Amino acid sequence: MRAGLFWLNDRQWARIEPHLPRGLTGPDRDDDRRIVSGIIHMLQSGARWRDCPREYGPYTTIYNRFNRWAKRGRWCAIFEAL
Repeated sequence: MRAGLFWLNDRQWARIEPHLPRGLTGPDRDDDRRIVSGIIHMLQSGARWRDCPREYGPYTTIYNRFNRWAKRGRWCAIFEAL
């Protein structure tokens, strides 16, 4: 694991994971913990999505997940639940 990257710890993930969408149609999602950690890292750093460290996966996956969930209100629901 490269220094300076953000990763959700077990306690943080245990609080977030139950609020993620389940049973959706379509292709299987990539590792949610890695993707959400990447989204948080990018929001904290203020960098362009294209500059997302590859440890989090393809930057398009990180951006698309953030964008789709924002449009559907999923982030607001997660934040309210927490």
